[in-house]
Amino acid sequence: MKLVIAIIRDRDAGSAVDGLVERGIGVTRLASTGGFLKDGNTTLLVGAREEQVEEVMDILRERCSRRTEVDIVAPHSTGGVPVWHLGYTPIHAEVGGATVFVVDVDQFRKL
Repeated sequence: MKLVIAIIRDRDAGSAVDGLVERGIGVTRLASTGGFLKDGNTTLLVGAREEQVEEVMDILRERCSRRTEVDIVAPHSTGGVPVWHLGYTPIHAEVGGATVFVVDVDQFRKL
């Protein structure tokens, strides 16, 4: 038995959970903190048999794809006050994907 811990973007969580449930794979969804560009994270806990781990990875790869997003940032003076007349600076950032840990489970009990 394995425990798959996947940290994904909130935006991808619904689709990832749907993909796992459609394949009959149980998942627990936890709100978590962290993130980039002021976007939240979700942590998924998936108990899987060893032969299911690659299927879980495929679903996460499909549903949590990496993409480039642009965030617009207003420049600031040294005093921290926005300098609106200088325009905005676009920041291109690669987002999405998943950070996944696969851990051996010594025991699993449903009480």
